[in-house]
Amino acid sequence: MNDTVMKGFNGSERCPRDTQAAHLVFPAIYTAVFFMGTLLNTLALWVFIHIPSSSTFIVYLKNALVADLIMTLTLPFKILSDARLGPWQLRAFVCRFSAVVFYETMYVGITLLGLIAFDRFLKIIRPFGKFFVQKPAFAKVVSTLIWLFLFLLSLPNMILSNKEATPSSVKKCASLKGPLGLKWHEVVNYISQFIFWTVFVLMLLFYMVIAKKVYNSYRKSKRKGSKKSKRLEGKVFVVVAVFFVCFAPFHFARVPYTHSQTNRKTDCRLQNQLFLAKETTLFLAATNICMDPLIYIFLCKKFTERLPCMKGRKTAASTQENHTSQSDNITLS
Repeated sequence: MNDTVMKGFNGSERCPRDTQAAHLVFPAIYTAVFFMGTLLNTLALWVFIHIPSSSTFIVYLKNALVADLIMTLTLPFKILSDARLGPWQLRAFVCRFSAVVFYETMYVGITLLGLIAFDRFLKIIRPFGKFFVQKPAFAKVVSTLIWLFLFLLSLPNMILSNKEATPSSVKKCASLKGPLGLKWHEVVNYISQFIFWTVFVLMLLFYMVIAKKVYNSYRKSKRKGSKKSKRLEGKVFVVVAVFFVCFAPFHFARVPYTHSQTNRKTDCRLQNQLFLAKETTLFLAATNICMDPLIYIFLCKKFTERLPCMKGRKTAASTQENHTSQSDNITLS
């Protein structure tokens, strides 16, 4: 029992983590996500550089891409730290800076997914409407405010991780925080939860209406014998799919985990179980950097038109169409 009792972060006794999965499994799968995310987002960056920010949708997608790129850059620090391939000072850097940036970009991404869902909602409900919220200038202002708000929210987590780092204390990031730092960490957790659940509820409302519209459109297209409209409108559900797969599990696990970190009475075994649950669902959240490109491909026509692989396919389709047209003309003559 002397190794499994925890007396808070300032106490001399600690609750050691069951870190076999954290040191072996997670670094391996994070590495795969890192390389895949780097490839996909570098390609997306090249494409979006050539696309003007002419709509709110494009503005939100570009900001989501920036968030994904920054999140991708934080992964090597986490991988090396978790795999114990770097000095203990690297772990201190992860706790104080890169992990904070990781979470900041996660909530930027969550908020932007909500705005993308709202934009698609307006596009389907009012396809020809021109409200002020559908202007690129509005999207740029809102995106800037989101980045600024989450930066100011995250900055104290960096500043208040001000206790002296040692090889022992860096094993748990919370050990680097004083009482004020732990309190702020808990406050940020609840604000983050509020952001997620607000987006969650709004997204459900948006997609209930969208689903009804898609269903009505499907019935009409079925009567007319057309399936193209159904396929096009059905693609909009990729946004909600990415949101639920990547972020919902983590937010079910995060509150009890944070409570275990800030409450010295938490049982050691339970704390380790919550740690494993948090790390597993955090990995799902990190896969968002690979899932967001699905939104670009399925919903952004300008993006797919500039993809090198799609250009070749488009040229081939055009050539085949011309060839068919010429053959028809010969037959008719």
